[in-house]
Amino acid sequence: MYSLRSGLVYLFFSLFLLMSNDMIAQDASVAEGKTLFKAKCAQCHNRNMRDKLTGPALGGLEDRWADYEREDLYNWIRNSQALIAAGHPRATQLYAEWDNVLMNANTDLTDENIESILAYVDEQFNKVDDITETPGPNGGTNKAGSNSIFWWMIGGLALLALILAQIMGTLKNVVSAKEGRQTEAQPVGMLDVIGSKSLIGILLFGLVVFLGYKTVNSAIEVGRQQDYAPEQPIKFSHKLHAGEQQIDCQYCHDGARRSKHSVIPAANTCMNCHKAIEKGSEYGTAELTKIFASIGFNPMTDKYIEDYESMPEDSIYAIYSKWIGNNYLEEKGIEDLDDDGEELVEEQWNGIKESLTTDVKTSIQGAIPWVRIHNLPDHVYFSHAQHVTAGEIECQACHGKVEEMEVLAQHSPLSMGWCINCHRQTEVKGFKNGNEYYANTYKKYHDALQDGEMTKVTVDQIGGLECQKCHY
Repeated sequence: MYSLRSGLVYLFFSLFLLMSNDMIAQDASVAEGKTLFKAKCAQCHNRNMRDKLTGPALGGLEDRWADYEREDLYNWIRNSQALIAAGHPRATQLYAEWDNVLMNANTDLTDENIESILAYVDEQFNKVDDITETPGPNGGTNKAGSNSIFWWMIGGLALLALILAQIMGTLKNVVSAKEGRQTEAQPVGMLDVIGSKSLIGILLFGLVVFLGYKTVNSAIEVGRQQDYAPEQPIKFSHKLHAGEQQIDCQYCHDGARRSKHSVIPAANTCMNCHKAIEKGSEYGTAELTKIFASIGFNPMTDKYIEDYESMPEDSIYAIYSKWIGNNYLEEKGIEDLDDDGEELVEEQWNGIKESLTTDVKTSIQGAIPWVRIHNLPDHVYFSHAQHVTAGEIECQACHGKVEEMEVLAQHSPLSMGWCINCHRQTEVKGFKNGNEYYANTYKKYHDALQDGEMTKVTVDQIGGLECQKCHY
């Protein structure tokens, strides 16, 4: 009986291993490549090999280097900066495309190691996943993966367990009959197995593990909403303001240079320009009137309205509906509002109410309820001033090419690994621009730079990887 049970257990686990998606005949090179990828590449490159992260998507990497020697690709992965310094055309092109972001050197990798990584990348890229794609902001995609294969696998294993239990019950009766012992009136049935304490215990254990995994995973994902681009109460175009008009980021987000937060600009910052520019180039009066209504500016008199905070809604409507109507009459060259004009006035007024009032903010007067996009967890400390002023980091390094975004989206993953990788690569410019703090506090590095023993000092070398720097 012991050998029979052992054989069934062996059969069960053999079938489980065969059905497991991660262990299906994976050759040694792919397995090694997976380990190396996690250790060397996963901080900067998306694991699905299809989407960009800090670095480009690696799917199709070999095709993009097909015009060059295989050795060139090896050298790029080992030490990209050496290949760039040598003037390799593909290397310099990639470096420029990714805004001169440094890639970690991996000089310890052999040709065989790199081939293993490439094999794993190719396997992941070509893996047939049940994935649906929907258009995302700024030309990206939102992917909803359906892990149906795992649910089929779990269902199959559960059915197999029930069948094996049925077989074991039957065989137990056969053995008991042969040994002359009393047998059960009937073999163990499916319902008996389903209601057994053992199976209930296994299911409860599985449920606890699953819920624990989901809880930890959800906690890790807090604030990590890459490509999140919510609709804002006012259609503000960074492409127009930061791109075409070349308004400096810190003119509006002036807190970035002097405080922890970059701050969302108040409406009076907007009014520095829009007291003169009262109609938008794309939306006319529709969006700019929302700013006027929030702050109480009357564009017909070019003056702020007295006692605006206590003004009733019908009086506010009278001011801004007249403003919208007057612009329509001027545009059409008519004296009285027609049906289209009246409809336009009502439509824009309803837009003002919907945009400036929320469940929390019930009055039109007051701050514009902008929707927050970047939101780090409470246990993470981040100072804009430390990065922008002391570190001289460009806004685009974290926020992407904002000057090209019609709708602002979260560009970077904001994960801990992404921050750590940046600290490993980013040069502390204070050592070269005469910052006395660095010269006095880190004298050994300063002297090494002066003597030519070092070419740069990175953030991690001055404590940028210490836990308490970001978690307090």
